Parts: sequence; structure tokens; C-alpha cells
Amino acid sequence: MTDTTVEDIEHTLDRATDLEADAAVDELRTAKRELEALETDPSVDDDRRKALENRLEQRIREVKNRDAYDSELGAAMNPKDEDAP
Repeated sequence: MTDTTVEDIEHTLDRATDLEADAAVDELRTAKRELEALETDPSVDDDRRKALENRLEQRIREVKNRDAYDSELGAAMNPKDEDAP
């Protein structure tokens, strides 16, 4: 069993938005491994764990694509942005 709680992982998820892309991905992957370690912990709600796992995966994808969203490609993908064609 791990000393990490679901609340710790949620905090990591929130904190990752303030980190540089590489550091954020590292933190999120570590959090995902810690969450996977909680899979056998009966005190952790399975639905909550799965939802958090999905959020972590989604955030990892977002961070990896952060540069694309900050460029003109991102503006084209988000036409509400000022730089949209």
C-alpha cells in the first residue's frame, strides 16, 4: 500500500497546470502510477479512482499538446480565439 491519497493525486493534477510541460508530464505520470497503486486499496472508491485516472490521462494529453494550442494551429482549432483565420 502507498502513503499517497486520492486527495494528494488530485492536488498534483491541479498543480500541474502551473508547471512547464516536461515537469507537468513527469508529475502527472507519477501521480498516475500512484493512483494505479491504489487500485487494490478497498478504502478508495473505484468510480472516483477511475474518474481521476481519466482526468490524469486527459491532462497529460493536454500538456503534451499545449504548444500546439498556443500557436496558430491552436487558434485555428479554437475559432473563438482572436488569431483564428
